Amino acid sequence: MTTPSTELTTVDVAELSRLLAAGEVSAVEVTRAHLDRIAAEDDQLGAYLHVEHDSALAAATAVDEARSSGAALGPLAGVPVALKDLVVTEGVPTTSGSKILQGWRPPYSATIATRLADAGTVMLGKTNMDEFAMGSSTENSAYQVSRNPWDLSRIPGGSSGGSSAAVAGHLAPWAIGTDTGGSIRQPAAVTGLVGHKPTYGSVSRYGLIAFSSSLDQAGPMARTVLDAALMHEVIGGHDPRDSTSIEQPLTGLAAAARAGAAGDLRGVRVGVVRELGGDGHTDGYDPGVLARTREAVEVLAGLGAEVVEVSCPSFDLALPAYYLIAPSEASSNLARYEGVRFGLRVGDDGDHDLDEVMALTREQGFGPEVKRRIILGTYALSSGYYEAYYGQAQKVRTLITREFTAAFADVDVLVSPTMPTVAFPLGARVDDPIAMYAADLCTLPASLAGLPAISVPSGLSEGLPVGLQIMAPALADDRCYRVAAALEAAQDATRGHRLLDELPALAGAS
Repeated sequence: MTTPSTELTTVDVAELSRLLAAGEVSAVEVTRAHLDRIAAEDDQLGAYLHVEHDSALAAATAVDEARSSGAALGPLAGVPVALKDLVVTEGVPTTSGSKILQGWRPPYSATIATRLADAGTVMLGKTNMDEFAMGSSTENSAYQVSRNPWDLSRIPGGSSGGSSAAVAGHLAPWAIGTDTGGSIRQPAAVTGLVGHKPTYGSVSRYGLIAFSSSLDQAGPMARTVLDAALMHEVIGGHDPRDSTSIEQPLTGLAAAARAGAAGDLRGVRVGVVRELGGDGHTDGYDPGVLARTREAVEVLAGLGAEVVEVSCPSFDLALPAYYLIAPSEASSNLARYEGVRFGLRVGDDGDHDLDEVMALTREQGFGPEVKRRIILGTYALSSGYYEAYYGQAQKVRTLITREFTAAFADVDVLVSPTMPTVAFPLGARVDDPIAMYAADLCTLPASLAGLPAISVPSGLSEGLPVGLQIMAPALADDRCYRVAAALEAAQDATRGHRLLDELPALAGAS
């Protein structure tokens, strides 16, 4: 073994794959190194809600035995992975961060969980999240708060904050997140990771606990663009069990990342979105975030890209439109949690009728933010208000989609900051929902239009990571990976190291 086990948690997936295939490390060694790291550090980070210690080691052992017997294995066999706690996994506790599903062990697995298992990856456990994916800081989890490895007093983003904390803190080499309005990209940005929201319908939603069905999409959170592309290729593709699944396959994602890393963007037209941090639209944006964004755009231009400014006026309406559409769909999706068929049941003592059991269960099982959004969504869908609220929001969604279409007739990708600020302190926005919602200001347009978008690290501000968002037309995920990889390679070359190498050591880290 050429790589000490104590260093295995810092190795990228592409390199882990090479080491495993060459027999320089075993799957058990890699898995045990991450499990040891979890045991040593997760009390600080709060990244995991459940760790599959024994089954992970058993799965890793099976990979090693298969490899030693000469069996044909995929390139990712033996690589550990963490799953956000709304990815349904047979026999493994899956709560979606909510008390109403505490103790639930599903009888089936999500398609993406099955595809990762079939690829030979080793599931380490389930990561913390905002309850039912409703939040931007992971402070809405019913179980614990997750913390940012760059500064333990700061948020790791949300709702996939457990996944971002795990990957940035070296408690997993990569992880699954889900993105409804920015919940992959925003936590990736504030923890110095790469996070990609795939084209809506290109990754199966079967077995993902639903928040907003027309918006939810699972995707990769990783330390490099190539690693994200490698995971995307595994989990993507048509699934007949998902009625919204696109039959057209997405191919060449890893190849696009490798091509981008060569650093040649000649012929690529990049549009800088004026409404997302451009002139006259800087209220609420940190100066450091805007500075890093300008510098990243200059890097892209230096690689040969042609940079132009693009105006999309309807993007200013994305936040109010989203916070009508998503809660409306949530109010419908969450109606299934009634305390009768599965999950928490309160008041089942013979003294309460069925309606009272349902009311008591929901009162105790749902947290404040979930209740807030259910109420908002139910109101928006109610008789006499449907067209004034939900209907109008859908019209705005159409306008946003049209503006994207018009922009992409002139440019290949659009760019913006991923988040207007760096990671804010824990507790700073919990009593101000509007300020919390504003964390997703830049990520919402691509979500409403169902388009692919990636966040890639673009330096530090106040010693904390900043992300650049790159958006592309539907099914052009490869463009996101190519441009992101080019930026990543150029910035790493300039620094002489990766951004994550600047991450402060956690107290007690080995």
